[in-house]
Amino acid sequence: MSRETTRLPHLRLGKHTPRYPLIQGGMGVKISGPRLAGAVARAGGVGTIASVGLACDSPHYNGRNYFEANVLALKEALAEARATAPEGVIAVNCMAALTDYDDHVRAACEGGADVIISGAGLPLRLPELTQDFPDVALVPIVSSLKAAQLIIRRWQKSYDRRPDGIVVETPLHAGGHLGVTRAEQVTDPAFSLEAIVPEIVAYLSQEGWEETIPVISAGGIWTREDMEAQFALGARGVQLGTIFACTEECDASPRFKQAYIDAKAEDVVIIKSPVGIPGRALKTPFIARYLEGDVKSSPCIANCLAHCSYRKDRQSFCIAQALIDAFKGDWERGLYFCGDNVARCDRIRTVDDIFDDFFKNRKENL
Repeated sequence: MSRETTRLPHLRLGKHTPRYPLIQGGMGVKISGPRLAGAVARAGGVGTIASVGLACDSPHYNGRNYFEANVLALKEALAEARATAPEGVIAVNCMAALTDYDDHVRAACEGGADVIISGAGLPLRLPELTQDFPDVALVPIVSSLKAAQLIIRRWQKSYDRRPDGIVVETPLHAGGHLGVTRAEQVTDPAFSLEAIVPEIVAYLSQEGWEETIPVISAGGIWTREDMEAQFALGARGVQLGTIFACTEECDASPRFKQAYIDAKAEDVVIIKSPVGIPGRALKTPFIARYLEGDVKSSPCIANCLAHCSYRKDRQSFCIAQALIDAFKGDWERGLYFCGDNVARCDRIRTVDDIFDDFFKNRKENL
């Protein structure tokens, strides 16, 4: 597809329409915080704050009130992002696996989020939690047609509500938690975007929902050409994460960003997360020891996960503390989640620079 002939689809999420069909993915802990989300929303995309672990550097956190501090930090992060992009579309990514998931969702709504994006589990009760905020668009993350159908049917039956969009994330390339349960599924072509996106698009079209439930492709998208390939499959938007981690506006420490810039393809590994599902990350010294079965974890800081192998049997590690260590730039002890194309990060860019690459210096006729 040429840049001269391709017309971009409009991405509408409920009542919210960003100028460009691009969502910045949620990256915790505070990798995608208010600075990054605000900059992306101001540039014309959907800026996303990851709700998990925002308490990690909040002045409200005293070491004992993690959950309460996180709610306050989320509302403050939304206010900061909104101040940067008053007219932009701002989302919050809420992990369904969190112990205090309900509180994250409600705080996001009360704080003024336009969209809630939810994965790391099936967000089956999301419409119930947001019933007092009908203007908030609800977008689940799935890795298969089966998961999409299950969510839609449950929401229709229980709440007379359908999703306002569906993010289809492929475990083959995405970063962080990968949405499948077994390690062998991570490389299974049956979970590729080329396989799953057309299936879900066809299902939605058959049901007459293709206009009201846009499909957003996520995982491995790095260039304008990658984005156009997803539009050719029927997607109406794309979600990008790793590429935004190496921006001036990203909320992470300079050392975190440098870890991405220094990364080579062989540094990327698949681990079994304490959540119980595969995840993709850099092979830091800490993760290298973990893969060898020798890990000494920091104590559990908050019982933040509904199902946590570390809390249950101490066989893994405290993921919250490991992600906080990464956010702060601790290479020796941190968990640096990343997409499989992290080796393509070669410099610190700006959010505007990325949007210029994807959208012809933002002069094209939408």
